[in-house]
Amino acid sequence: MPDYHDDLRLAHVLADAADAATMERFKALDLKVETKPDMTPVSEADKAAEELIRGQLQRARPRDAILGEEYGIEGTGPRRWVIDPIDGTKNYVRGVPVWATLISLMVRDEEEYRPVVGVVSAPALGRRWWAAAGGGAYTGRSLTSATRLQVSRVHSIADASFAYSSLSGWEEQGRLDGFLDLTRACWRTRGYGDFWPYMMVAEGSVDICAEPELSLWDMAANAIVVQEAGGSFTGLDGRRGPHSGNAAASNGLLHDELLGYLNQRY
Repeated sequence: MPDYHDDLRLAHVLADAADAATMERFKALDLKVETKPDMTPVSEADKAAEELIRGQLQRARPRDAILGEEYGIEGTGPRRWVIDPIDGTKNYVRGVPVWATLISLMVRDEEEYRPVVGVVSAPALGRRWWAAAGGGAYTGRSLTSATRLQVSRVHSIADASFAYSSLSGWEEQGRLDGFLDLTRACWRTRGYGDFWPYMMVAEGSVDICAEPELSLWDMAANAIVVQEAGGSFTGLDGRRGPHSGNAAASNGLLHDELLGYLNQRY
C-alpha cells in the first residue's frame, strides 16, 4: 500500500491555516453571509478558507486536482483533494462551535476515487481527527500527540446510540417511518449533526449515524476516519465509501441492521 504520510502532514498544515482564518472571523459582528442558489448560507469565512487551502495546494501539489464546495473542480488526474472549508456553516454563522474544516485526498482506484487521507479539524471545539489509508485513525492536538481511535463493540440496536442531523430529509425521501422506527429501537438518539456524529462513531461514543442527502465534500474525510477506526461507511444503498449522495456510518457490527431500518418502505 502506498505511503500517504507526507500528504497527511500537508493536510494538517492546510488545516492549521484554515483554523486560523476561520477562528479569526468566528462570532465576528460584521461577518458577511450570503445565500447560495440551493438556499444554504455561505460566509466570507467559507470562501476565504477554501481560497487559502487551494492556494497552498497549488504550490505544494501543482499536479493534483482540487474539488471544493465553494469553487468547484479544478484540474484533472488520479489524485484529487476534496475540501469543505466550513462543514456546519449554519452553526458557524450563529456562533455555535460545532463546525469543522474537512480535507481529504482521494486517489483514483480503477473506475472511482477513494479517500486515502482525511483531516477533520474543529478549532472552536479544540478537536481534530485524522486518518490515512492503512495507518489507522487518530485524534489529538498534533501528529505527535494523538490517541488512536477505535469504534465501539456494541452489537445490539437496543443498546446503540444513534446520531442524526434532522427529520426533514428523511421525510422528503419517504424514509421517515423507517427512521422513526430506528429511533424507537435504539437506546439513545441525539441530533448532533454535520461532521461530529461520524467522529463520535470513530471514537466509539456513538454507534450509528446517518444522513439522507450529502455532497462528496461532506463525506470524504469522514469516511476514511470511520473506516480506519474499524467502522463501516457506506451510502444508504450499501455502497462502500462517500459516493452515494447520502451516508450511513457504524461500528460495523450494526451496519446491516442500520441500513435495513433506513431502507424500509411502507
